[in-house]
Amino acid sequence: MVQIDIDSDSFRKELEKTRKFVEKVHRELGFVPNPDNDLNENVIMGLARNKIIYGKRYCPCFMVKGETPQERKTEENRVCPCRPALEKEIPEQGHCHCGIFCTPEYVGQQTEEIGSKNEVKAHSKGITAKSAELLITKEQINGRELEILLEARELEMVNFELIDVREPMEYRMGHIKGVDMILPTSQFYEWFGKIQSKKEDHMVLYCHTGSRSGQIQHIMKTRGFRHVGNLMGGIVSYAGEIVR
Repeated sequence: MVQIDIDSDSFRKELEKTRKFVEKVHRELGFVPNPDNDLNENVIMGLARNKIIYGKRYCPCFMVKGETPQERKTEENRVCPCRPALEKEIPEQGHCHCGIFCTPEYVGQQTEEIGSKNEVKAHSKGITAKSAELLITKEQINGRELEILLEARELEMVNFELIDVREPMEYRMGHIKGVDMILPTSQFYEWFGKIQSKKEDHMVLYCHTGSRSGQIQHIMKTRGFRHVGNLMGGIVSYAGEIVR
């Protein structure tokens, strides 16, 4: 697997090309950027990274399936701007899945809400071991529930591993406080075989929006991992503490 140095000249050149590509899509298709600049930057960096590794700007919010170019051609991998975004997501929701391409109407509605995810910061009070044990059995966990679980883990009421399946560059830009390990989606075929001893362990996976982690969760559960949860909405929907 290609290792990317985000400080290298080659990456910076591709990053600039990708920014111009995104600007061109906005201009030609009448879209506007998401008002969340951190989200835009994360997606652009992911697109640039995939361009270097795979030769195509695969959507960074989804797992790129296939180990070889031939295998990737037979899979339903999304190339930006992808058909599902253009034909369904943007017309129906006002934005693509990753959120980088938005309609002006959607942005107008969302502008006043930027920063609202940081308003709910209070930690849970009076959590019990029983309620924590029930939460850790859920397959889909929201941001508030993850905050409760992390607090319960600090109190030794429950045990699980919080796993970031994004790429190292995304992790460096910001990650959830309490993450135990980073297992990049692009290296899935390399690390999956190394965690076979953890099939009975409790894990919670997260990525940028919940798509990559959801895909990996599904694969893991079909291959014998019994206790794998997914953070719905990913890190962008998480109101807890982010380490930068």
